[in-house]
Amino acid sequence: MLAAPWVCRSCARSLGRVGISQFSQFIRRASTGTATELPAALLERARKLTAEHEQLSAALETDFDVKRAKRAGELSRIATALKQLEKAKASLSELQGLLTSDDAELRELAQDDLEATNVELADSSHNLSVALTPKHPFADMPCLLEIRPGPGGTEGRFFADSLFHMYQAYCANKGYRTRVVKYDTMDNDGQTGSEGEVPLQEAVLEVEDPGAYAKFRGEAGMHRVQRVPVTEKSGRTHTSAVAVWVLPSFPESGNTDAESEWDNPESDFYINPAEIRCETMRARGAGGQHVNKTESAIRLTHIPTGTTVSMQDSRSQQRNRDYAWRLMRSRLAQQRREAREEKARQLRSSVLANSQITRGDKIRTYNYQQDRCTDHRSALDVHNLPDVLRGGDTLGRVMESVQTWLVNKDIELLIADEEAADASVAKKKGKGGN
Repeated sequence: MLAAPWVCRSCARSLGRVGISQFSQFIRRASTGTATELPAALLERARKLTAEHEQLSAALETDFDVKRAKRAGELSRIATALKQLEKAKASLSELQGLLTSDDAELRELAQDDLEATNVELADSSHNLSVALTPKHPFADMPCLLEIRPGPGGTEGRFFADSLFHMYQAYCANKGYRTRVVKYDTMDNDGQTGSEGEVPLQEAVLEVEDPGAYAKFRGEAGMHRVQRVPVTEKSGRTHTSAVAVWVLPSFPESGNTDAESEWDNPESDFYINPAEIRCETMRARGAGGQHVNKTESAIRLTHIPTGTTVSMQDSRSQQRNRDYAWRLMRSRLAQQRREAREEKARQLRSSVLANSQITRGDKIRTYNYQQDRCTDHRSALDVHNLPDVLRGGDTLGRVMESVQTWLVNKDIELLIADEEAADASVAKKKGKGGN
């Protein structure tokens, strides 16, 4: 139930759009007489950053500096969102005053405008929360979709091939540029899955467009399939799983961003060459005399972590080496990012930590008998499973719902961090007072 005895229908719809379940911990729903408010910690952070934006803007008027200009640009949306929120609050306060007016016509006009103002206030609160959420450091980068079969035997390998082609088709439908970095299948007797799939062992699809990581990062996790395998004689439904990793891809053209500099020891993408063991070997599988007689395949091992990358798709050993290094950098960068996030989670409450989605969780289910695709994070059920697997608009709806879920989780974690920081400061002051 809502905390207040009444909330306008339009306002409730607006709150629903941004996800009431995720905001229940920190947005106070209000009646016509109470404003929707963000936590004091977030508002204080917004005011500090807006003040910094004003100082930078004033300095830039007399002395332009690229670094200051970049920082001012990053803070501009926070300043704009805070201004919109304060404007909505002022409008609501004015309307509340008019509701107590002796003039019946003014009261009626105020009542008419109240619903729209409540909607504006809820939207501006959400927009400010989003603006305050730190941008993911890999958000603007291309990405690698790495697909491997999980539990389920051959059926899991067949569905891994389905997912690979699903993402490939989705990118084609959206006009995203892709490149198949790796596509390894198992040797078998020519048997195919119920949808004509081949048994996939491992595949890596690169989405080359900038910002692809932000679009696809919600796809990482275990994807579960429930269907009757082509080899099943008694018609029983089998459950299999496929693991999808979404890794940042370092662009071949180079990038001056310190987060992405190969030779910068402070970068997540940096690798000490002395920590890499490189082995050459003959490629395996189909391919004729060249594959069997030429040592073109490359295997890299990162000794400190044991991370291994094998590449044999190209006939050129140098090309395979380049691809292997890029994939190794991407995997290690993701591991380092996740290690930092895990340390941050440990500082938050156990409730928030337990709500995190990890690779081991089943994030999505594809049920063939029910013609259903369910994302377990956004709680969205869609039907028309063939359209999902064709990478159509139905898959787009699912991915968009996950994007909304991710934004709300980022906001929730931001608030947890701010409140933890405030609690730490208060604790230190308390000890100082004693």
